[in-house]
Amino acid sequence: MRDKRPVDELSIEELERVLAIKRREDRQQKLDRMKRAGRNVSENNGVKQHPNADAILAAPSMPAVPAPAVESKPASTNSNAAPRFEDAVDDAPTADPERDRFWKSFVNQALLLVEVLAVAGLLYLGYTLIQSIGKLEKETASAQQMADSQRMAAMPTIAPTPQLRLEQVVLPGGHTPPSSPGGPQFNLNEIPANLLPVVQSQLFQPQISRPPRTDETALRLIIPKIELDSSIVQGTDWEALKQGVGQLLNGVDPTDEQGNVVFSAHNDIYGELFRYLDQLEAGDRLQVQTQTKIVTYEITGWDVYAPTDVHVLDPRGGATLTLISCYPYQVDDKRIVVFANRVDT
Repeated sequence: MRDKRPVDELSIEELERVLAIKRREDRQQKLDRMKRAGRNVSENNGVKQHPNADAILAAPSMPAVPAPAVESKPASTNSNAAPRFEDAVDDAPTADPERDRFWKSFVNQALLLVEVLAVAGLLYLGYTLIQSIGKLEKETASAQQMADSQRMAAMPTIAPTPQLRLEQVVLPGGHTPPSSPGGPQFNLNEIPANLLPVVQSQLFQPQISRPPRTDETALRLIIPKIELDSSIVQGTDWEALKQGVGQLLNGVDPTDEQGNVVFSAHNDIYGELFRYLDQLEAGDRLQVQTQTKIVTYEITGWDVYAPTDVHVLDPRGGATLTLISCYPYQVDDKRIVVFANRVDT
């Protein structure tokens, strides 16, 4: 039964089928004309003819053949199914599976390569970023350190708080006379009132740490003129002078080429070791013994000073020695100071 629908009611697929039939009819007419002209043309020329093509060509006076009828079929459940004509010819080119697989493989490999390159690029960028951050941190730390150094150099230096010692205030060995009320004891009246709170903690120390003995430490003092032969204790504090002759802890040993070795002892208590220092004269000699040597000094003179004349403890140039004790005997309001120079070792 012929399809009576107008053209505007046909679908695109149906119109394409009608157009294909018309084109085949036109090609067939061209082939017939070429055959009548004596040209050698294949009968079918690779084109499948319509079953009614000969009848159509045999009646040239007939009007144009309308489009073949399309059988009405029930609607298919598949929405993608195209209508089929009874003289339909499959003009679609045959697909090549091998070529399709090749191109798919090529595209997949190309995409994989692109992804690998992208990941490698990201890793390189990350590594470069980390390196740059580390370099920037180092440069920043260096700049900060340089800036701190410049600021520290520009800051004024604060003088350290001075640590005042007893020997910087009063000469060693001072005490009250044995005949005074309470007997001999450290004479607090010799210390200036404004400095007494500063040095008071150094006056009485129940436990005193003595420096360790070395080969250069003074161990024995010998003064033949006054028949003195006594051991030497390191320190001139009250407890040290109870034991014998004390050496001032100023870091100087008898064998040093420079410095002033200072010895102190009492004159009227604890053995009266330095009672007769005023009998010494210039030219008299004394000796100091260490672990390995005996050092000889020659006396250059003596004098009497106030307890606060601590300048006599200062170096006098070269290797020198100083002897100090309270004076006069059993009065003890002054100091007798004997000076000597080293003559040999």
